[in-house]
Order: sequence, then C-alpha cells, then structure tokens
Amino acid sequence: MNKLISTFIGIAVLGWLASAILTAVHFWALPLIPESAQNAGSLAVITSEYGYLGAIPLATMGAIYYIVMITLGGLWLSTKNETLERYLLPITGVGVVASAGFVYLQLGVIGAICPFCMVSAFATFMLFGIELIIKYNGGAYTVPAVAPSKVWPAVVVAVTVAAIIAMWSLSVLPLPIEGA
Repeated sequence: MNKLISTFIGIAVLGWLASAILTAVHFWALPLIPESAQNAGSLAVITSEYGYLGAIPLATMGAIYYIVMITLGGLWLSTKNETLERYLLPITGVGVVASAGFVYLQLGVIGAICPFCMVSAFATFMLFGIELIIKYNGGAYTVPAVAPSKVWPAVVVAVTVAAIIAMWSLSVLPLPIEGA
C-alpha cells in the first residue's frame, strides 16, 4: 500500500509538472507570441476559448489541483487517516470527469491535441485508479504510516525539481516567440 501511495504522489508530481509548464507558457510565453503565429497543437488548445475559466488558465487550476493531490498524498502516506482516504476518491473522481471533458474538447471541438494536457489527463486517471486499487484492497490504513521525516523531504525535492524543469522547459519548447 505504501508503494502505491508513493506512486500516487509521484504521478501527482508528473501532473503538476505538465500543468506548471503550461502555466509558465500562459504567463511568460503567450504575451511574446505574435498574433500572426500559427496556433497548432498545445497553443491552439491553451489559447482557445476553452483554455480559461474566466481569466484563469485551466493549466493554473490544474497545477493547484496537483499541488493539493501531492499534499493530500503526503498526508495520506504519513498519517493513514481514513477520513482523508474517503475524501480523496470523490475529489479525483471529479478530476477524472473534468479531464474526460477536456480530452473531448481537444479531440471533438478544438481539433488539436495538447501533449501536456494529455499527460495531465493520464495522471488524473492514474491517481483515480490507484485509489480504487487501494480501496479494493481494504484501504491504506491497513498498513503502518511512513514517518513524516521520510515523506516530506522527498516531496519537497520532487516538487522543487519539477518546478526547475518546468521553468527550464520554456527555453527549449518550440514556441514561436518574436525575436527568438
């Protein structure tokens, strides 16, 4: 069970990385892309009318969702709290429904695929699947908790490395930025 929860946290970090990259593109790269640039793939998706909820990029909402999942995963691993475990499944269930809707929008409405969005959708489906496996096997509270001193340093390092990768990715993504 502890390995499954550790995998849950790792997959949440992967989802956060994909969302963080897209958030960085929204905030720092999109303002530099000329209007004449061809919007295809990720750019077509994130600049579409469906890429925002009001003024907030969906990628940013995804990044927040994954930070919450990482935090709850760390708490789950270090406490084995049954109440937390009961609330995680409906939260990720909502994430699965939202991800399915976003995949439909990409394939059926926008007509373009964002690979980062697909990584995020994959991560959400995997989080939900891991929770179902744990629930089917009796719940995580059936095994001892992992000491917080082992959980949180690893979580902080993983998120920090993912943040560095997300920011570095702006320098290597093939973005049609003026003057680049």
